[in-house]
Amino acid sequence: MDVSHVGQDGLRRSPEPRPLDDVDRAILAQLTEDARRSVTTIAENVHISRAHAYNRIAKLQGDGVITKYTALVDPSRAGLRSSAYVTLKVRQQTWKDLRERLRAIPEVHHIALVGGDFDVIILVRAVDNTDLRRVVFDQLQSMPGVLDTQTFLVFEDLDTR
Repeated sequence: MDVSHVGQDGLRRSPEPRPLDDVDRAILAQLTEDARRSVTTIAENVHISRAHAYNRIAKLQGDGVITKYTALVDPSRAGLRSSAYVTLKVRQQTWKDLRERLRAIPEVHHIALVGGDFDVIILVRAVDNTDLRRVVFDQLQSMPGVLDTQTFLVFEDLDTR
């Protein structure tokens, strides 16, 4: 039974996240390491039947624990040689509109609403510093509701998974 609902922000939410057991965590570890890993291989590595692995993965997807499968791309090799974390101070009442505007910028690769000295932190990946400057100065700073920005250049990316 699906007990999820749509929150005020338009995102699907479960009232309470279901507890994950050791099998769920092992399956997630396998998929995090390689999302293209076959269900058969996952089942063998986790020591469960293929049918059980398939059902567990389907349940993790249905419960919203697994939200999508994606490829990790080396930004530099993909031509995105300039990256920065940009923090934004924003007018709180503009967040919903601002969130959609940020999603529409192709160079924005991650968005997080946070608490602290700033309200939003985003990861921007651009082809070079000129392109990064364009995104920060021409797009981000001119958005309605953005009060202030601060840019932190990324010198090296390290994958921790």
